[in-house]
Amino acid sequence: MGTTDKRVQFDFEVDFSNGGGIQGQGFRLDIDGDDIDDGALSDYIVRDLRLLMVGAVRILNKQVIAERHKRTAAAAATDGDAGTRHIDLSHAIEDGMITYKGLPAPIVCDHMSREQSRAHYTTGTEFHIGKITLVANTGTYIDAPYHRYADGKDVSGFDLDEVAGLVAVVARVAGMAGRAIDRRVFLPLDARGKAVLVHTGWDRHWRTDRYFEGHPFLTADAAEYLRDAGARLVGIDSLNIDDTADGRRPVHSTLLRAGIPIVEHLCGLEQLPTDGFRFSAVPVKVKGMGTFPVRAYATLASTGA
Repeated sequence: MGTTDKRVQFDFEVDFSNGGGIQGQGFRLDIDGDDIDDGALSDYIVRDLRLLMVGAVRILNKQVIAERHKRTAAAAATDGDAGTRHIDLSHAIEDGMITYKGLPAPIVCDHMSREQSRAHYTTGTEFHIGKITLVANTGTYIDAPYHRYADGKDVSGFDLDEVAGLVAVVARVAGMAGRAIDRRVFLPLDARGKAVLVHTGWDRHWRTDRYFEGHPFLTADAAEYLRDAGARLVGIDSLNIDDTADGRRPVHSTLLRAGIPIVEHLCGLEQLPTDGFRFSAVPVKVKGMGTFPVRAYATLASTGA
């Protein structure tokens, strides 16, 4: 394969808009395919050398040569943020989807279709503008203190440090007997300053009638323990973090009064390690809302090949 690799050799001149310039001779660059245009080479020079105030770039004496690439696949994989990977932990929101019985399904439709948009633009140009009507408790969502308490902050009041990049741990109870998750489950975990995600496996029932009946939930003493242990956020892959038969909602009441956000209807927690990752669940910055859908995800260090 090495004999078919192509590289480009070239000289360049860069003029700066505030005066002066730089030159380079005999640069060689790995390329995909058999050629690369001068514009792409100019962009590469500006980007790779992090040049500012560039007025003009000239590519000179360009020739494509057969030569094995110098950058290995392993070296390319270390570029940028390739040292991490992300795991999606949120459900997609779809038209007509029921998240919680008794709450209306979202309506996802066109505000302006592509066909309608053509009347506003030149021939060959079209856009789509979508419209969604939903209650805030739709899909995977976060609860702010305002959801439970009139004097609590709403979702627009979250600092990013409260909902993004939190060091996290997983409490695993999938397959347990019974529904109530008590404080003993959390005793082995170091919850202080962390997002605590409760993996019940209930997300396997998502979009079925089973999802709404007999879901796992935290007990009041579990909520008090997590509050006192210093948890920063608590999430669960179940219909509700509380027993919906208990109108007091003790878990919501305890955690939200302490300013601890709750994320419900997570999914995919079986993909996560017990610890050693970060968790994010960032809502849109909307004032006057106590809950809002999020794109929840975990950030893990890449293990490489």
